[in-house]
Amino acid sequence: MTMRFSINIPNFGDFADAHTVARVATAAEESGWDGLFLWDHVVHHKQSRVGQPFGDPWMLMTAAALATSRIQLGPLVTPVARRRPEQLARQVATLDGLSGGRVIFGAGLGGPIDDEFGSFGDETDPRVLAERLDEGLDLMAAYWSGVTVNHSGKHYRADEVQLLPATVQQPRPPVWIAGYWPRKAPMRRAARWDGAVPLFASANHGEAPPVEELRELVTFIKAQRDDSTTPYDVIVGGITTPANARSVIEPLAEAGATWWDERQHIRGTDFYRLGPILERIEQGPPTL
Repeated sequence: MTMRFSINIPNFGDFADAHTVARVATAAEESGWDGLFLWDHVVHHKQSRVGQPFGDPWMLMTAAALATSRIQLGPLVTPVARRRPEQLARQVATLDGLSGGRVIFGAGLGGPIDDEFGSFGDETDPRVLAERLDEGLDLMAAYWSGVTVNHSGKHYRADEVQLLPATVQQPRPPVWIAGYWPRKAPMRRAARWDGAVPLFASANHGEAPPVEELRELVTFIKAQRDDSTTPYDVIVGGITTPANARSVIEPLAEAGATWWDERQHIRGTDFYRLGPILERIEQGPPTL
């Protein structure tokens, strides 16, 4: 049973500050964690976040990369439809180069849609955003290869474009796809890439999912995948302590999870405060 362990923080509240994120990354690496993953929001739920500062996630991850040498880094998750694929591809490639190939790219539809997209006059139809997500991911994968790209799609176009340097990781950094289970469409998308980052209708951010629901999800993804021989990650998360971590995580690992992402509960206030996060980091990752 091989599990890896990460810390999950938002890009607002205490973590809007790049120095703070660098401190968190350093502590996570020194304490033995395997990854640090950041949210990618511009306003999140506007009414809930009134008065809170936000940091650009790519600047924050750059600070984390410069402060570390081992842990993996990336967004959980970036809404591809909210960004230009060429700009996003270059940001990922730059961070991958800076970090020596430690980037994992987490992507999803993005939300809350009305606040994150509608507030800026952008598209709010989930079907259109899903089209942009799928087309954007395919285009970014082509850009990361370093080859010359020609693309004429429904939402994006590229005429004789070569974006260099290519990513350090080839053919590309791992791509993880987020979505809510039991919705099938996001998990069909996830099956086409390198990992799934599910939330569950019965378990929100910060709550470990029911083992049986995770088992159903893993079975579904396996049935969707064309190549069962390549490594595939399933990322779940929640709150643990050194005392209960084994009893919480081991059944999920046996059901198919490969990463445990330590997260504070989204309905509380600890998830955007440095103190509780740093305390959990310094206790070290779970021992199975």
